[in-house]
Amino acid sequence: MSAVSILRTVATPKKALAGAALAAAACGSLIAAAPAQAAPTATASAQATAQSMIGDSAQYQCFSNIVQRESGWNHTATNASSGAYGLVQALPASKMASAGSDWKTNPATQISWGVGYMNERYGSPCAAWDFWQANNWY
Repeated sequence: MSAVSILRTVATPKKALAGAALAAAACGSLIAAAPAQAAPTATASAQATAQSMIGDSAQYQCFSNIVQRESGWNHTATNASSGAYGLVQALPASKMASAGSDWKTNPATQISWGVGYMNERYGSPCAAWDFWQANNWY
């Protein structure tokens, strides 16, 4: 039942106030329940950068699957327990410095390092994704 419906069906001011409070509480809980994620424009920008850098749509999709699960496309995501950082959750995070000194703040640098890591260690982003699916990490 919508907040408007609740207010329309209430006959007394006391009930109307209670209905409004209920509606406000319901709306507030819906807003508070939204998951924290990277800003949509930052996410879209990082995704477009990755697509451009990777080229092959299948390899991009595999890379994207990993990044979505590791960081939600948040280039400042930090794992509090391990210290893994960034889009690809590098551990230690400072390894990404080999791709550029701006690795803490530049999604393109993190993407470059992450794709290189996946290619070197697994052969491709899709091979890394296969490993991730089997182990829930890569």
